[in-house]
Amino acid sequence: MREEAKIFTLSEVSEHNHAHDCWIVISGKVYNVTKFLEDHPGGDEVLLSSTGKDATDDFEDVGHSESAREMMEQYYVGEIDPTTIPKKTKYTPPKQPHYNQDKTSEFIIKILQFLVPLAILSLAVGIRIYTKAA
Repeated sequence: MREEAKIFTLSEVSEHNHAHDCWIVISGKVYNVTKFLEDHPGGDEVLLSSTGKDATDDFEDVGHSESAREMMEQYYVGEIDPTTIPKKTKYTPPKQPHYNQDKTSEFIIKILQFLVPLAILSLAVGIRIYTKAA
């Protein structure tokens, strides 16, 4: 077992966010992966994009091998203070407008929106034809 683990805040870890100093958080642990950037099979950009946040989901979604998980131990620098990681917000769908059971007024409006311009156009064409003939 490790000696007393150093506790970092997410803010402290976020300061290490470039190719010469790159730390990431996975499963509550902080890793300094700077020396691994060039060797990472997915490229250094994958690791660099995981800085400043909890990268656990990103790490798990890829499906790393057991040997990759064992390799992480050599990059371990401490633990993350879980109270500094923002809570994931649950998706709340937007409220739907009230369902109008009586659609007749909407239907009439849609018909009028089509018929009124058509009637105006017909009237204009009729007047044009009538005035040309006279």
